Amino acid sequence: MKKELIGKSVLVVEDDPKIRTLVKIYLTNEGYEVLEADNGIVAQEMIEKYDPCILILDLMLPGKSGEEICRWVRNDLGSMMPVIMLTAKASEKSRIDGFKLGADDYVVKPFSPAELMVRIEAVLRRTASRCGKLTFTGLTIKPAKGEAMVDGEPLDLTNFEFKLLHMFMQHPGQILSRTQILDTIYENNEKAVTERTIDVHIKNLREKIKEKTPKDYIQTVRGMGYKFAAN
Repeated sequence: MKKELIGKSVLVVEDDPKIRTLVKIYLTNEGYEVLEADNGIVAQEMIEKYDPCILILDLMLPGKSGEEICRWVRNDLGSMMPVIMLTAKASEKSRIDGFKLGADDYVVKPFSPAELMVRIEAVLRRTASRCGKLTFTGLTIKPAKGEAMVDGEPLDLTNFEFKLLHMFMQHPGQILSRTQILDTIYENNEKAVTERTIDVHIKNLREKIKEKTPKDYIQTVRGMGYKFAAN
């Protein structure tokens, strides 16, 4: 069971104790609750146990690399937890690969701790909807944790279904076209994805929700798309 942390919690994953201590001092001075891990295996354990609000992630780590951890967070956990990569890998390819894995920002060593604090605040502002939770008449989603519930009962959603539900709950009452959904949910212009694929995912999402409640949260707007009924 995850332990709920108070305030703005940050997990710093860094095998260099000097850098880890420096970052911790600045974070603590800014009012953050700081967790630490010095290798990839411990980092995974900390993420599962504490579910921090944001992850500061070195890439060259013992145990498991930062790339493996980021891939695990995004794909296996299905978590949208904000991730800032803090690394000595400075090449353009490394930066691009980091963003493709799902990083929200990429900071190269040596770095300015003051600038890192500003970047953390910027990422948290930009990803505010991915922390905390969204709730509408019994339906709750916790984006950073990758959890969705109906009246407290968990929904077993695929990664795509979770992203769909999150998108709908961010835009209650707003009609979303299939094209908008495609552009937002599916990255890298996946060739196999079509508007029909969206319909299938939404159908499956509806069926899973209706197993828990008769309320029709996701409504079809003929000729236009779909909308989330918040009330």
